[in-house]
Amino acid sequence: MLKRSLALAVGLTLSVSALLAQAADTLKVSAIPDEAPTELLRKFKPLGAYLEQQTGMKVEFIPVSDYPAVVEALATDRIDLAWLGGFTFVQARLKTGNAIPLVQREQDAQFTSKFISADPAVKSLADLKGKSFAFGSVSSTSGSLMPRYFMLQDGIKPESYFSRVGYSGAHDATVAWVQAGKVDAGVLNASVWEKLVAAGKVDTAKVKVFATTPAYFDYNWTVRGTLDPALAAKIKAAFLALDPANPKDKEILDLQAASRFIETKPENYKGIEEAARAAELLK
Repeated sequence: MLKRSLALAVGLTLSVSALLAQAADTLKVSAIPDEAPTELLRKFKPLGAYLEQQTGMKVEFIPVSDYPAVVEALATDRIDLAWLGGFTFVQARLKTGNAIPLVQREQDAQFTSKFISADPAVKSLADLKGKSFAFGSVSSTSGSLMPRYFMLQDGIKPESYFSRVGYSGAHDATVAWVQAGKVDAGVLNASVWEKLVAAGKVDTAKVKVFATTPAYFDYNWTVRGTLDPALAAKIKAAFLALDPANPKDKEILDLQAASRFIETKPENYKGIEEAARAAELLK
């Protein structure tokens, strides 16, 4: 009986050890849900395969339901690497104290948001007073925080300026709302707007860009602060090595809407943090 109990205990210990070893060999990756889940998975698949090749680890994509879920997953070490917007990174950095931004796309150093409308009479924000307006997610840098910040700088407080303010939840949803006439105007990530136009998913005879925000820092790939520094360095090197002259690398870059990846640092997002505090979105 004692031998059987000891054998069972040893077996359970080995099983737990095997599970822990398997978990340690898996790089868990997530992303803010700024587009439809199917689109996020489509964009990530070649990148995931590339990271497996470069790190020698299994790579698993962990979808999340909303922006705060990514921050929470990083803070509790349930994911290792995440694609974050500038504001989500600020939230993750403040919550964890040690989230590390590795790389950003070249255009993320000069990112913008696009204001769109299907009303031909709308030529500027001045034409939208008393009309309905849509942001993306409340936690979106390009779909909410920075457009709101720039509007406040111009003396426009959305909740009192527009007749109704809605949150579509994602950039492509904002376009759908505007195109369907659910709202009079909206604002979204410039990169997603360009992608939707290129894919013919926007009726540009109907929906037009009528304004563009000033530039700001936005998206980045961030790792949890407790990740092995050697692994973090390997991941960073993998992103920086992507070469648009290489057809396979270009496929990955194109899906990420990137010309190339460049290094970034926490200091780049101080402006985002200041904007969030000014908009009273950080306590």
